[in-house]
Amino acid sequence: MAQVPKAPRYRLLSLQVALTVWAVLVVTRLFWIQVLDHQQLAGRALDQQEETIVVPAQRGTIYDRHLTPLAMSLPVESLFAMVQQVTHPAREAAALAQVLDLDGTTASDLRRRLSPPHHFAWVARQVTANDAAAVQALHLPGIFGQPATRRFYPKGRLAGSLLGFVGLDGHGLAGIEHSFDSTIAGHDGRAVLEVDAHRQSYSQIEQPPQEGANLVLTIDQNIQFIAQQELDQQVAATHALRGTVVIENPHTGEILALADSPSFNPDDYRDTPPSRLGDPAVTTPYEPGSVFKLVTISAALQQGLVTPEEMIDCQMGSIRLGGRTIHDHAAFGVISVSDILRHSSDVGAIKIGLKLGDEEFYHYIREYGFGQLTDVDLPGESRGLVRPPARWQPMSIGAISIGQEVSATPLQLIAMVSTLANGGVYHAPRVVMDQFSGPAPADPPAFEATPGRRVVSAVVANEMKQMMAQVVLAGTAQQAQLNGYTAGGKTGTAQKANPGERGYSKTDYIASFVGFTPLNDPAIVVLVELDSPRGGHEGGAVAGPAFKRIAERVLPYLGVPHDVPVAAPATAVRVAAKEPAPAPAPVSATVSAPPLPVASTPTAAVPGMVVIDYGNHGVTMPDFTGKTVREVSAASAKLGLDLTLQGTGVARAQSPEAGTRLARGAAVAVRFTP
Repeated sequence: MAQVPKAPRYRLLSLQVALTVWAVLVVTRLFWIQVLDHQQLAGRALDQQEETIVVPAQRGTIYDRHLTPLAMSLPVESLFAMVQQVTHPAREAAALAQVLDLDGTTASDLRRRLSPPHHFAWVARQVTANDAAAVQALHLPGIFGQPATRRFYPKGRLAGSLLGFVGLDGHGLAGIEHSFDSTIAGHDGRAVLEVDAHRQSYSQIEQPPQEGANLVLTIDQNIQFIAQQELDQQVAATHALRGTVVIENPHTGEILALADSPSFNPDDYRDTPPSRLGDPAVTTPYEPGSVFKLVTISAALQQGLVTPEEMIDCQMGSIRLGGRTIHDHAAFGVISVSDILRHSSDVGAIKIGLKLGDEEFYHYIREYGFGQLTDVDLPGESRGLVRPPARWQPMSIGAISIGQEVSATPLQLIAMVSTLANGGVYHAPRVVMDQFSGPAPADPPAFEATPGRRVVSAVVANEMKQMMAQVVLAGTAQQAQLNGYTAGGKTGTAQKANPGERGYSKTDYIASFVGFTPLNDPAIVVLVELDSPRGGHEGGAVAGPAFKRIAERVLPYLGVPHDVPVAAPATAVRVAAKEPAPAPAPVSATVSAPPLPVASTPTAAVPGMVVIDYGNHGVTMPDFTGKTVREVSAASAKLGLDLTLQGTGVARAQSPEAGTRLARGAAVAVRFTP
């Protein structure tokens, strides 16, 4: 029997070994691919088969208090490219640039993004329906549309600083849009575009987005419009750098309007200088000047250290404190506390502050909300600057008494004045009334006010209101007098601190006026603040006229009845010539103010005047002087008055004054002493 040659046998064995090794390698590679690398390869396959696109949620609508939309989202379309389906990137980019009106730089960037190695690229976000239709008509391969939303502000720049704005990613970047972003943004959905091996799309799977909640603000768009219009006019007339107006309901803390000038349109925020995109009413504190005397005097009244009639020596307009001499704007002698406020005497306010002392003064400053956040739900709110007494210098109590060495935001200042207008009860300012999901309700929601905190008694608050009324009638704010309504308030004329150095500017001032109206039952408190006006910088002369115009438009809109007669408009009369009028005699610092006007029916009607007649619903404020608590309570109940009592014994002071004509249910206060 013949034997097989060794060489063929060796070759056969080698072939068998090679096949075995090859098989082992194949099996190992398959194991590696199908087991060890399964997750990675499956993910890569999914990436080649699918593209996931975020579908922005419908952002909630922001309404004013009457459910008028101030910010809303409109359906638009976003265009994107599946790059591997784009056949001629340069040509398609040029066609898209022409239709979408892109500049050269943007078109060049688009051409780069439409080329490999990119897989997905945005072409344009939030385009109009016309632009989307024009792109679709080009029938460009690899270019698709995706439903999206775009934020729209139908009132333009109205309340722009309050509302804020939204970026391309759908998130709020400022104002209410930023503060409540998590509430009104909703939850984004997901669109999955599936493609085959040739990168042709053949199906789309969507996870629907969840719509955000809607917000109702306390803002009234009509009052906001009035505030913005009058503020713009006053800023232009005084050549101020900027201005702010805030209008508040003192009984609840509701902000009815918040206007800044110059303002901006949230739809065009990208073209607005960054310095104008903020909200100075909450972010920009300033030294309030004489407005802060309201804190000084009300705190001293509450502590029983002074009374409105108490006479204080203002030392002919100068006082030395902490090694410095402070001069008044006039040489006042011995005048009453009421006249100190009416004439805005710095020396008088400092002497009242010295009676208080550091700790008591600081206590009331904090009670009025200064040096702390109001939690108004607006971004970037400043606490202002209030240093504790341990850090005060010997001069500090005098400076703070007249509104220096302390800074506050317009929102903090209007909250303080609202506290006095509201009978001594502080309510934190609020700009959001309610939130809801789905369609808007048929009727606007009601504002639910949180419990306030008492800062001063009702008697002290009424005494302050009477003194603030004299500021308007015969003091530093006579240009804020209203036609047909009583009002009270306080002016502020504060020098601006020199940036980057010590001391104050001799040319730049913050001029302000904060007032309320009507006197006995305030419906609104209005703050007007102007930064660096030219041609005059006194708060009464610069900010007072804007308060007057705003209040005389807002009060009738709110349906507030007149509480004093309405004067006929002056008629210009042409005369040939007349002797120049003699210069008015100087007013003595100790002269008392004229009495408050009362809405009573005169014996003879004056032509051109509207007289308020309460009819059977009106009562006359009695003179309670010398009467007991029981007698005052019985008389007030009989007349239907809302009485607030302070102290025991017999009546010594009352507000309003005896003889004032009131509506039934009006608030009155009486102070008793043994």
